[in-house]
Amino acid sequence: MFFFTFSVFSQNKKFTYTQFDVTVSIKGNPDKDEENPYTHEKGTWFLPDGLGSKFGYGIHYKKWIGLGIHSGINWEWTDKLVVVPVFANFRLSPLIGNDTRITLQLGLGKAIAVGRGGLMGDYKKISLGIQNADDIILFVELNHYSFPINNQRDSGNISLGLSLITF
Repeated sequence: MFFFTFSVFSQNKKFTYTQFDVTVSIKGNPDKDEENPYTHEKGTWFLPDGLGSKFGYGIHYKKWIGLGIHSGINWEWTDKLVVVPVFANFRLSPLIGNDTRITLQLGLGKAIAVGRGGLMGDYKKISLGIQNADDIILFVELNHYSFPINNQRDSGNISLGLSLITF
């Protein structure tokens, strides 16, 4: 075990990464079919419903597979909820072109609701995105919090996001 660890560290290759995400959560527009009396246009299908940001640090193997610890903050406007998740993040990023990767990320951990007493529960996330040569990812993400809020047994959101990874 000692020789294996020494040989990995003596290769002088960087095998860690940092990741920064910014997300905008969306929800369906209940008034999408109603016409605006001034412009005579119908409403948009989706409306913004919150903001989020996450930061993580981990290890990777040739940008292809990675494991890290991440945390951040999600603010949901409709539920008036601020959540701080802390989670382990598993990422899989196979090449699909010369400089393009498809990135699947799975997260599992705990979430704490800020300003709601001791409200805490499990946190799960899944995201799917496209990564370019500059290690920027455009992704769609689903978040799930397993604590009761506003007469619901759990909560969550769907987000669109942008991520910057440094290897």
